[in-house]
Amino acid sequence: MTSQIDHLLNETRRFAPSAEFAENAVASGELYAEAGADREAFWGRQARELLDWQTPFTQVLDWTNPPFAQWFADGTLNVAYNCLDRHVAAGNGDRVALLWEGEPGDERRITYAELTDEVKRLANVLTGLGIVAGDRVAIYLPMIPEAIAAMLAVARLGAIHSVVFGGFSADSLRSRIDDAGAKLVITADGGYRKGKVSALKPAVDLALADRNGSGVQETVEHVLVVRRGGNDVDWTEGRDIWWHDAVPAASAEHEAEAFPAENPLFILYTSGTTGKPKGILHTSGGYLTQVAATHRNVFDLHPESDVYWCTADVGWITGHSYVAYGPLANGATQVLYEGTPDSPHPGRWWEIIQKYGVTIFYTAPTAIRSFMKIGRQVPAQFDLTSLRVLGSVGEPINPEAWVWYRSVIGADRTPIVDTWWQTETGAIMISALPGVTETKPGSAQVPQPGITIDVVDESGTHVGNGNGGLLVVTEPWPSMLRGIWGDPERFVETYWEKFADRGYYFAGDGARLDEDGDIWLLGRVDDVMNVSGHRLSTAEIESALVANEAVAEAAVVGASDETTGQAVVAFVIIKENYLKQHSPEGLVSSLRGWVGEQIGPIARPRDVYIVGELPKTRSGKIMRRLLRDVAEGREVGDTTTLADTMVMSVISAQVK
Repeated sequence: MTSQIDHLLNETRRFAPSAEFAENAVASGELYAEAGADREAFWGRQARELLDWQTPFTQVLDWTNPPFAQWFADGTLNVAYNCLDRHVAAGNGDRVALLWEGEPGDERRITYAELTDEVKRLANVLTGLGIVAGDRVAIYLPMIPEAIAAMLAVARLGAIHSVVFGGFSADSLRSRIDDAGAKLVITADGGYRKGKVSALKPAVDLALADRNGSGVQETVEHVLVVRRGGNDVDWTEGRDIWWHDAVPAASAEHEAEAFPAENPLFILYTSGTTGKPKGILHTSGGYLTQVAATHRNVFDLHPESDVYWCTADVGWITGHSYVAYGPLANGATQVLYEGTPDSPHPGRWWEIIQKYGVTIFYTAPTAIRSFMKIGRQVPAQFDLTSLRVLGSVGEPINPEAWVWYRSVIGADRTPIVDTWWQTETGAIMISALPGVTETKPGSAQVPQPGITIDVVDESGTHVGNGNGGLLVVTEPWPSMLRGIWGDPERFVETYWEKFADRGYYFAGDGARLDEDGDIWLLGRVDDVMNVSGHRLSTAEIESALVANEAVAEAAVVGASDETTGQAVVAFVIIKENYLKQHSPEGLVSSLRGWVGEQIGPIARPRDVYIVGELPKTRSGKIMRRLLRDVAEGREVGDTTTLADTMVMSVISAQVK
């Protein structure tokens, strides 16, 4: 089978940084030259300049046992000290670390000194509960400051956190607790979501309920509970402890001990996998180096003046790298918001940007497209002039959403950084640098300085400009995953086996190189369809659909077809004003024709279904496998990871 992915869409718009932006930018084009001349020396300099080391490292990279890398292995540091104490010691204790906004509108401003104090107290509480370096702690919390404090306190002790997204079920929580062998769970009575308190402690109780006969050894000794939602909770004496009783009463004196750079920092389980959960393991020194460097360079961070906001939940890798660790290592002031973008009203995010004067905003394409669906009149009610950099993360952003984002949210002047990376890569791998790169709507563009990426065919051969294939990382990088928790064979097999002879990491994504050599992501290779012998990317057909002025969002899947092998099936959300003006039949017919014009007859959808919502996980990823089930007339598979489990029954009914 050929891995060449046919490319059919052309995007010619270009946006260069303004002279003023380029002049004041943190990162310059010289970084590429420096990293190109000596990659290891480049990362060594980043690690020394951005972090404080108790024992300086003498070796940057040990790659003698691939794919098990060691970065800065003989150096020691404390991750929490780097995110907190050193800023206080440098006289920045009064700088606000967290501007927290609860969904109901309650708020807290927490300085670096106050956050350091809380983390030290919590570290003493955890020590009192028997937590030592190497122990695992499960964190199951809403987006409240205590979630950040919990991660940092665990890191301070050299223990390993496993943050489980607060929207996951008791079963998902249990499998993650069991796989990691967690000794402690930190949770809350509940958190606010869409105007209601969503309970959390009952799910913990259920996950830890009596398991006689299951053969599973219970490892959890204590449950530390934050009071947030005011819910009554069941209480297990001797096991359960209130945060508000224990933490304020603890000593605020705590010396941060230095640990080796390869000390494990966290396990993060990737969602949507079947069977045994896949715990991605990250360590300390290399991870913190790359998240700090990319956070600073990609977002052009000026910590003394910027207000940064990444909308990701800490339950996902984006929340780990660009809410908890990168911004705090860099001494940034950031917004933390508990709720959903549309609660209590559809302008909630823009209201927060106006209120706090947010300058850097980082969110997902699915959120951007849902705002497009509502219309530009909502953001137009708010003053967004403070914004100077916009970012996108999570999946490829289609050109029309990119241009809408820049024009409507960024007033036609803010650079957009479209970032590609994964749970496994730990930090941003491909992105524009906002003061350097001439950006192209929809393209992730260039590897970060010090990162080596290629697009290859099935044999691992470079495809050349103008062609598509498989995205690979060809050299080790500091924030790379160090394995799958407890399963080294699965780690090798999943990520390294395909190109074992070349030592390439294969991410599972398709990409193409344009005529300039810039990278365009084409989605998961599993999302490539074979239509009459042509390999077509679902991402490109979705882009073409969203480029139609009537369409707010689209998901495309390949469904088996007797004639063509696979046929294109599209599920589209139509903008509200178009639904009122046109018949569904007319819209379907015009959209099929539109794709034929934009891309070519080969890509014209066999079926177009108009739906009200698409099946998404809580992190905003569209679950295309469920849509494939519907398109092929099968029973719909497991929907437990969806944000709204009812969506699929509604879609199935609409299709029937």
